[in-house]
Amino acid sequence: MPERTAASRLRFSGLCFLLQILNILLFAVFVRYSPEGSPGQCPWQLNCSRRIQDLGFQQPRFQDSHVQVLLSFGLLVAFLGRYGPGSAAISILIIAFAIQWALLIQGILYFFLNGKIYVGAQSMVSADFCTAAVLISTGAVLGRVNPVQMLLLALLEVILCTLNEYILLSLMGVSDSGRSLTVHTFGAYFGLMVSRVLYQPHKDKRKREERPDMGQQTDFFAVAGTIYLWIFWPSFTSTTTVHDNAENWAVLNTYFSLVASTVATFILCPVLYEESTPRMVQIQDATLAGMAVMGMAGEMLVTPFGALIAGFLVGLISPLGFRFFTPVLRSRLKIQDTCGVHNIHGLPGILGALLGTLLTLLATADTYGDRLELVFPLVAPGSRTVTYQALMQLSALPLTLLLAALGGWVTGKLLKTKLLRCSPDAQSMENSVFCEVKLGNC
Repeated sequence: MPERTAASRLRFSGLCFLLQILNILLFAVFVRYSPEGSPGQCPWQLNCSRRIQDLGFQQPRFQDSHVQVLLSFGLLVAFLGRYGPGSAAISILIIAFAIQWALLIQGILYFFLNGKIYVGAQSMVSADFCTAAVLISTGAVLGRVNPVQMLLLALLEVILCTLNEYILLSLMGVSDSGRSLTVHTFGAYFGLMVSRVLYQPHKDKRKREERPDMGQQTDFFAVAGTIYLWIFWPSFTSTTTVHDNAENWAVLNTYFSLVASTVATFILCPVLYEESTPRMVQIQDATLAGMAVMGMAGEMLVTPFGALIAGFLVGLISPLGFRFFTPVLRSRLKIQDTCGVHNIHGLPGILGALLGTLLTLLATADTYGDRLELVFPLVAPGSRTVTYQALMQLSALPLTLLLAALGGWVTGKLLKTKLLRCSPDAQSMENSVFCEVKLGNC
């Protein structure tokens, strides 16, 4: 057993070395700094709809999105009772690799000119969004994959996530600035499909025999993660919004949604559980769900009371999902969802896509004014009708689910190969950080 553990460590270290050398070589050959200039000077060969010039106002946007990915997502899994800070370590590893890889893959589609990839603030923000989808997926499989499998999952998902985003945003012209579909929905169902392929019956037995350890350390990480979500996520949602007036809509709607979802949790959790007030992890879940639902609709004309209604509804759906949907996923569909990503990312992302479709049908020049061109750049000049745009918004949902499911299935099959997996006993001795998870709400 010690020989097997040493071999696993060397395999993990070797994979990290090879992937990093690959990134360095590809960066040396292809990646250059983005040329400065006004939007009017943007070469036609580049996808200028994705390029925001690297002016001073972009630094706070990039900083907010990066802090959100690094701290919030790391803390969201760090509170799991069994291994705490260890999960934050693997999250940082995934972030460090996925950002580099996403810059290369996205650069080929969006920022490629004359054989070079030009990177700037906007390309870094796009890489952060893709990395967030990967971190959501890893939340579904925590405790059942080893470090090597984690890295390979990130390697494959970045490619598929970028492909899905390119089809939706560039080819179909879908409006999804806050990424209800391309981050939350895709990441959740990609991870759930991987979890289904990697189903391990002994984990269900272990869950029935053990109770989650909800101690002070757990509450501390949940409190910290929730605070970071409240501070940075509204800016994270509005990062891809080019103009300030559209950005204000996204920020305000996100705030309204998250406060309503939080209150809804305090209403429902005491009814579903034998506790007078919700645990911090449940408040954290409500915060995530309330902001995920505003991903697509945030920059649209939701109105303040509409954002409150959407947040309130998703705040009820999330705890109901943990109470009723999660056991069904585990017992009937054989899907082990460690962090409950189906309830805090998947379902809110779907609801956000449906809400965005409805709001698209209501978009008119009278209600939006000059903002219509910012939110729906193809509708304002008459290239598309509102009905056709809404059809594109709606069709993006099943397409995302299909790509996520197929991509997750292929990735799961690869991770399940004998070369990459190890026995449960070997896993627990190799590293309890990755293989011994106290299951609970995440």
